[in-house]
Amino acid sequence: MVKYQIPRLSYGYDELEPFIDAQTMEIHHQKHHQSYVDGLNNTLEEISGSFHPQYITSILSDSQSIPENFRNKINFFGGGFENHRLFWEIMNPQGGGNPGGKLADSIDVYFDNFENFKKLFSAASLSIEGSGWCWLVFNQTFNRTEIITTKNQDSPWTLNKIPLLGLDLWEHAYYLKYQNRRNEYVSSWWNVVNWDYVGNRFSELSE
Repeated sequence: MVKYQIPRLSYGYDELEPFIDAQTMEIHHQKHHQSYVDGLNNTLEEISGSFHPQYITSILSDSQSIPENFRNKINFFGGGFENHRLFWEIMNPQGGGNPGGKLADSIDVYFDNFENFKKLFSAASLSIEGSGWCWLVFNQTFNRTEIITTKNQDSPWTLNKIPLLGLDLWEHAYYLKYQNRRNEYVSSWWNVVNWDYVGNRFSELSE
């Protein structure tokens, strides 16, 4: 069975200040993400996960291979694990600015321009009721980028869409600093987006 572990960050908890505070980062990474890691490993062990050695994205993309009474757990813990793993990667202290290359071209084609994309993505983020995520995804079927939202820890992989950029809209991601001012959190987050990573991810998928 694949044994999942909490990933190490490439930056310190305080390095996304002032946009995301160090205390939130530490609790989010060490406590919340760890809980998804533990839940995923325990669930895979319950269903004898050795029969399904693929990485979690493959499992989420093929939920029919999971016993029906365990699918919700896999979606929640597996989605929570992978959503957060990507979340840490798409941020860094030198983030912000604009995307370039193929990703910038795709954004211009499907969202008119980057500023309009930010406006649409932010609006979708703020439309989420309760907990969930907002995503920029690559839809392989139509060979295009799209903005979607998912509830709770549901992953775009369950919709056969590949996440490129994801924003965590659970309260634990922002409440210590922003309280109920979710709009300020969304606005601040753009300053730490690692467009190099997102752009490279897109280029690999769209070749």
